[in-house]
Amino acid sequence: MRRYQSYIVMLWLLLGVTSVVLAVLLAGAAEHIADGGNDLQIEVTQKGAGKQVAISQGAKEWFMLIDVTPENAVIIRQEKEHDRYLVDESETHDRPMTATEVDAAIADYVNSVKTRAQKK
Repeated sequence: MRRYQSYIVMLWLLLGVTSVVLAVLLAGAAEHIADGGNDLQIEVTQKGAGKQVAISQGAKEWFMLIDVTPENAVIIRQEKEHDRYLVDESETHDRPMTATEVDAAIADYVNSVKTRAQKK
C-alpha cells in the first residue's frame, strides 16, 4: 500500500510541474499581448535545459536568457531602447536551476516587463 502512495505523490508532482510548464508555454505562444493599449510582442524559446524570452514594444526591447548546465545556471537580462542598452546584467548561480525554477523566473520577468510597460 505504501508503494502505491508514493506513486500517487509522484503523479501529483508530475501533474503540478506539467501544469506550470504548460501555463508558461501558452503565455509565450501569444505573439501580441495587449496591456492597456500597448502591444507587447513576446517570444519564449527553449534553449537546452534553459529558456530565453525576447519582448519588444516599438523601439524598446527586453531580453532574458537562462542558460542551465549541470554545474550552474547563468541568467542574462538586457533592456534596450533603439541602440542604447539601459540594462545589461548577468548573474551566475552555483547550482543548476530546475525546469520549474526556469519557468517561474521567465514568467516573473514577463510579468515585470508587462507591469513596467503598462505604467509608461
